[in-house]
Amino acid sequence: MEKVKLKKVLSITKKEVPVATVSVSFLSDVQTIIEASKNRAYAAINIAMLERNWLLGKRIAEEEINGKKRADYGVKIIAELSRQLTGIYGKGFTKTNLYSFLQFYKMFPEIFHTPCGKSDQPLLTWSHYRSLLRVLDSKAREWYMQEALNETWSARTLDRNISTQYYYRLLASQNKAPIKREMRAKTKTYQQDKLEFIKNPVVAEFLNLSQNTDFSESKLETAIINHLQKFVLELGKGFAFVARQQHIRTDTDDYFIDLVFYNYILKCFVLFDLKTGTISHQDVGQMDMYVRMYDDLKRSEDDNPTIGIVLGSDTSRDIARYSVLNGNKRLFQAKYMAYMPTPEELELEIERQKEIFAEQNYENPNVFENAKKKRGKGRK
Repeated sequence: MEKVKLKKVLSITKKEVPVATVSVSFLSDVQTIIEASKNRAYAAINIAMLERNWLLGKRIAEEEINGKKRADYGVKIIAELSRQLTGIYGKGFTKTNLYSFLQFYKMFPEIFHTPCGKSDQPLLTWSHYRSLLRVLDSKAREWYMQEALNETWSARTLDRNISTQYYYRLLASQNKAPIKREMRAKTKTYQQDKLEFIKNPVVAEFLNLSQNTDFSESKLETAIINHLQKFVLELGKGFAFVARQQHIRTDTDDYFIDLVFYNYILKCFVLFDLKTGTISHQDVGQMDMYVRMYDDLKRSEDDNPTIGIVLGSDTSRDIARYSVLNGNKRLFQAKYMAYMPTPEELELEIERQKEIFAEQNYENPNVFENAKKKRGKGRK
């Protein structure tokens, strides 16, 4: 009987507790306060990061002028500065990044020109400016910058529009409306992420925040190979695309070569193989084996010997190794190297693609360098 009474009392008490309701206007006001605070924080971080990058570029430019009597001084000082800064601060100060800071200062010298050292004009994010550094035409660069500001383009939208020559296509067209509609349709998803800036790994790196380094190595490798294929074809040095992941079969094993081109100027096949981390002697030996197999199985009588290039994703180390025509290094340097992409060109391209991939996937741009190295007899 007592238990029944107690349950009844508890039931009545529970019903009498008033339920709190949050009005739509109250919730809206609270959200407005939170979003406004976040936006101010993002803006402050962005300005600080841009100012740091611009000032670093300015200081590097001054140092280059001081050592201008030596032709290679600028290259060596940036390499050494990168090494020391990486030792002190960790990632974020690769040679590629330092060159970008230098370009940023040279291409946008007026951004922080005021007496107090602050900008007196609207600013984009560092990811926007890094895309703009690719535009050598000053008129096109200014146009892209203003459109990005006026139309609030995301960094990914700007990067895509630069890559697809949006400015020049509009300039050449009498009917611009279809081109604009197409652009908006294809970049719609890029514009939807309100947190693009703060999720950017470059920002997290600037703030020295730890990041989740889980990632798909195969996805990143695929992205680099995709862009590498396009990059080699755009060099204008006689390359024609032949195959990707080309299957080579022997009596005992199967092998897959990442990229195969034919150079019609040199009249030879050129093989590319991408390795995670740094290049080992085993990687070079594997490429030598690929070259010998390709000469035996694919090369015709009129073709010159096949060339192999092993690429390493760790751009702080040896970026590329070339096979040298059965040991004839002198002939390779004299005749062939003029038509090959240089290690510097390959380094810049791989580093750029790693950073773009990281931004688009909100991952750490240096994760590829931490990946487990591929070893053994090729990917099967």
